[in-house]
Amino acid sequence: MNNKKVSINNKQNNRGFWIFFIFVAIFFVLYLFLPNVSSGKSVPISILIQDIKSNKIKSMTISQTSATAVLKNGSTITSNLGNPTNPTSIFTNNGIKLGNYSNISIAPKSMITSSDIFTLIFIIVIILSTWYMIKQFKSAGTGGIFSMGESKAKLFMGTKQSIKFDGIAGADEAKEEVEDVVDFLKNPKKYLNMGARIPKGVLLVGAPGTGKTLLARAIAGESGVPFFSTSGSEFEEMLVGAGAARVRDLFSKARKSSPAIIFIDEIDAVAKKRGLSFTATHTEQTLNQILVEMDGFDNSINVIVIAATNRPDVLDPAILRPGRFDRTIILDLPDVEERQKILELHSKNKPIASDVSFEKVAKRTIGFSGADLENVLNEASIIAAKKSQTTILSEDIEEAATKVVMGPEKKRVRSDSEKEIVSYHESGHALVSKFLPESDPVHRISIIPRGISGGATMYLPEQDNHLYTKTKFLTMITHMFGGRAAEKIQFNDITNGASDDIKKASEMAREMITKFGMSDDLGPIEYAYSDNEGYGIKEKQYSDSTASVIDMEVSKIINTCYQKALKILTEHKAILDALAKKLMLVEVMEGEEFNKIVGTMLNGEKT
Repeated sequence: MNNKKVSINNKQNNRGFWIFFIFVAIFFVLYLFLPNVSSGKSVPISILIQDIKSNKIKSMTISQTSATAVLKNGSTITSNLGNPTNPTSIFTNNGIKLGNYSNISIAPKSMITSSDIFTLIFIIVIILSTWYMIKQFKSAGTGGIFSMGESKAKLFMGTKQSIKFDGIAGADEAKEEVEDVVDFLKNPKKYLNMGARIPKGVLLVGAPGTGKTLLARAIAGESGVPFFSTSGSEFEEMLVGAGAARVRDLFSKARKSSPAIIFIDEIDAVAKKRGLSFTATHTEQTLNQILVEMDGFDNSINVIVIAATNRPDVLDPAILRPGRFDRTIILDLPDVEERQKILELHSKNKPIASDVSFEKVAKRTIGFSGADLENVLNEASIIAAKKSQTTILSEDIEEAATKVVMGPEKKRVRSDSEKEIVSYHESGHALVSKFLPESDPVHRISIIPRGISGGATMYLPEQDNHLYTKTKFLTMITHMFGGRAAEKIQFNDITNGASDDIKKASEMAREMITKFGMSDDLGPIEYAYSDNEGYGIKEKQYSDSTASVIDMEVSKIINTCYQKALKILTEHKAILDALAKKLMLVEVMEGEEFNKIVGTMLNGEKT
């Protein structure tokens, strides 16, 4: 279909080029040859009159502006008469009675001269050339100054939208919240008769990939109305006032197509809080125009504005008040059941092996958005195709999920000593978590390098967690230090391999103290930085003496957890050695194999 559209556009561009070329060619031909239509030597009128009297003229034609004569010797001469009211009077006044000369004819008076024709063609060519250049600008997508004030929104007819609510897995609560919007667009009288006012604006808030754009398109698909899709950045222009003009143009088109939906993606690009010194003037003008247009909506005009953002904290309060974006719908990351539904939905057109458990994959992909899950299955399809398989296997999906998070495997060659360090490091992570409360089960241990990581220990939570206890945080910090502790115990030295673990552990410990009030000495008080309502200007909201106490509390948590990791691995050094040696051989160890080795050796320790 896209190739067909490209072919049509190419034919139209070629046709326009040939039309332009033909007119230019006609212009130059006329330019070269039109002056020579009355070809011949140009002579003064006095010489022509003398030749007539001397009977040298074979034939002559008198027009409104000139006289052209063919002499008896075969040559042609032309005299310019100007543009007199009666060109024959010039000859009569010079004693020549034209009636006595049968070889002299008078051309009928013409309203259009050759000069007029040339000028007219010249004007037409200029107009067509200008039109063609403007068209080429627009077809190239630039538009230039000619489309400065035109909206760049793409129009989709709602009845042709392929996305419906049944094409969106999960997000059940969000779909319920917009059902009345769809019903209003279909049956507005039902609500207007009850005196109800449907929300003029619906703000979709959620992390990237949670389906904000998809939900907006589904609303248009369900209601069967025109859908104007644009983004906040498309209102921006270096020329001041262009954004506001595009807003006016967009809302004008939507009113003419009423009932309709306007969808503005990433609205935070033009709807940031006003009044700050670094907020551009033209951005504020664009926002002001959006506010004015939304206020101008009549209840009888069925146009609903849907906007999406993942930064609601930076939006101007004026845009969120009732009467504008008066309904906010939160799209959270999907839970385990929703992830399973999303996976099943995106697997419909894929040859999935019968032994694949989407329930297990859903548990494996905690924190994945809907877009991430679709990407996982797409990557799994690519992996299976590269191996010339007929179905997508569980191992393909597992590899795809790991690739989406950590990147593809790196084929670099490592020395045996480096592999040994990484094996002990990852074994340390896994083994420490085995002996900690509220720890998630180990899913897989790998020493294959991916991205910036030399290896990875992956966990498989038994359920989604939305609340974390202090014990859970301390457990997570402790097993983050399992890798560093294993290096210290085995080699009596440390590497830079734990840098990311240290960073994450430090951030988590500081949040425990400053955001979650989990310090006995500081109490349940928030000591976080103020970021000036999302604008990145951070200001410390506590004294220097309190900052010193915070640093000591963070240091206490980090050191306590690190010492605990050292103690666990020291007590179970034999298990650590067995796990590391096994990893050196297989490079990837599944959770079942890990539990088997640990369980067997624990029983041996007890006996």
